[in-house]
Amino acid sequence: MTPKEKAKELVYKYSCLHLGEDFDKWKENGIVFDSQDKQCALISVDEILKITWVDKFLIVEDYWLEVKQEIEKL
Repeated sequence: MTPKEKAKELVYKYSCLHLGEDFDKWKENGIVFDSQDKQCALISVDEILKITWVDKFLIVEDYWLEVKQEIEKL
């Protein structure tokens, strides 16, 4: 999964949670996310980055930094 795809997936998962929708149906229903959903996804990525920095998984860290950038572009 590309960083852009992962970014969209994370934001839409929070949107589905927020709206009480089933994530598997988000593409069918055309769920629209809001800034709160985006902020939740960014918090998640920041938490992942804290863990990967401690463990020194630089390749994983680069991936999640790209995901964060893609979320910010949404």
